[in-house]
Amino acid sequence: MNELDETQSKLGQIENKFSSTRTDLEKIKTENQEKIKDLNTENNNLKAELAEFKTKANELESSLISKEEELNKANSDLEAAKAFESQLNDANNTISSKDREIGSLTSKVEELTSKLTSAQGEITQLNSQLSEINNKLLERDTQVQELTDSLQEKEQVLETTSEHLHEVESELEELKPPDIGAGGFTSDERITCPMCGAVGSNIKVTEDKTKVLSYVGHIPMYAKKHVCKKCGYEF
Repeated sequence: MNELDETQSKLGQIENKFSSTRTDLEKIKTENQEKIKDLNTENNNLKAELAEFKTKANELESSLISKEEELNKANSDLEAAKAFESQLNDANNTISSKDREIGSLTSKVEELTSKLTSAQGEITQLNSQLSEINNKLLERDTQVQELTDSLQEKEQVLETTSEHLHEVESELEELKPPDIGAGGFTSDERITCPMCGAVGSNIKVTEDKTKVLSYVGHIPMYAKKHVCKKCGYEF
């Protein structure tokens, strides 16, 4: 075999290798195209999923914003509820304090009511005793009035008797003859009325009711005075 044949043989081998390589390349190209197609399809699918995920993410973000707003509102409501609870606790404490004050006042009212009831019982008893005392005083007043009336009647009788006795004494003095002594007249005959000069039996001795000398029991003892029977002058 000459060089040309060797060369042709080598060239044939090279062509075979090139053809084989070309076939392999075509195969690889075809495979790569299929892979690229699959990758593009997968990429499109991924893009669709990404868009769907973005949509869901936006929805979730919107939902998250809404939830945050709801959470903020809930926190605000919670703060308001805490404030209301604090006010409620203060109101409960105030109510408890007022309840204690009411209980204390109720105890005091019950105590005062008991004292009032006791005092009313004592007042009723004292009124009963006072009524008995008033009845006794009324009886005593009646007795005193009866004794006073009796005493006044006796004093009136005594006064009438005394006046009658003085009149009798005066009449006896008038009927008694004068005693002749050293001067020839008694002391009564020397008593002269300073107004008209009457003497003797014309001068009457009586009681001066305006001058009380003393008392004998309840009976007053009056001073004496002279009354002129002629002119009525008292001295």
